[in-house]
Amino acid sequence: MTRTAVITGGASGLGEACARRFAAEGARVWILDANAARAADVAGDIGDGARSAGVDVTDEAALLAVAERIEGDTGAPDILVTSAGILETVATVMDEDMDIHDRVWAVNYRGTVSSCRAFGRQMRAAGRGAIVTIGSVNSFSALPLPAYGPSKTAILRLTQILSVELGRHGVRVNAVAPTYVITPAMQARIDAGERDPAVIRASGALDMLVMPRHIADVVAFLCSDAAAAITGVTLPVDAGYAAAVSYKSFAGGLPWKA
Repeated sequence: MTRTAVITGGASGLGEACARRFAAEGARVWILDANAARAADVAGDIGDGARSAGVDVTDEAALLAVAERIEGDTGAPDILVTSAGILETVATVMDEDMDIHDRVWAVNYRGTVSSCRAFGRQMRAAGRGAIVTIGSVNSFSALPLPAYGPSKTAILRLTQILSVELGRHGVRVNAVAPTYVITPAMQARIDAGERDPAVIRASGALDMLVMPRHIADVVAFLCSDAAAAITGVTLPVDAGYAAAVSYKSFAGGLPWKA
C-alpha cells in the first residue's frame, strides 16, 4: 500500500530532505510550508505525485483546513514529520528580545502541537500512523539559546505524552534530536559569522558535519516497520555530541589530544 507522508517545514532543510527521502521510497508526499512558492517548487522537482500547500503552523485553523483537504484527497496520512522550526541567535534570558522569544515558541512548540493535533486525530481515527517530531541536542543540554533550547526540551516531553495518548490507537510518536545540521538556515549563520564550522566539527565524537540527509535517514527508519516497537523515544542524531561534550570537558584532562 502506498503511504502518505505529510512534512511541515518541508520546503527546505530537514523537512525537504525528509520529503525527498519518503518520495524516493514511493510515498505520496505533502509538503507544507509558510513559503508556498518554495514548497510548490520542491514538490514539482520531486514529481511522482508530490503535492504542496502554503500554511503557517502557528495558524491552527489553517492547519486544520489543510488536514481536511489532505484527508479528502489521499486519506488519513500514514506519516507526519513536524519539521517546521526557526532558530535564534545567542542571547541571555535577561536581555533577549521577547518578541523573538515568543515567535520561536509559537513556531517550534505551538506549531508542533497544532500539527500533531490536526493530523494525529486523523491517524487516531484510522488506527495507524507514525509521527516524528524534531527536537535538538538542546533537548538534553543547556546552551545560550534561551527560547530555542527550552522549546526543544518541551518537544521531548510532548513526544512522550503523545506516544502514550496515541499508542493504543496504533500511532507511534518519536522524535529525533539533531546536532548542528548544515541546513540553509545554519549555512546563513555560518556565512554571517554567527557559527564556526570548525567548532561544529570539533564538538562531536565524529569528525564530521551532519547534513539534512543524515536526519532524513533516521526519520525514515522511525516511520518504518523496522521500528514497530519503538515509541516515545527522542533519538539523538548528533555525531556523538552528547558523549563528547562531557568527555572533552573532564577536569582531569584527556588521555589523548581531542
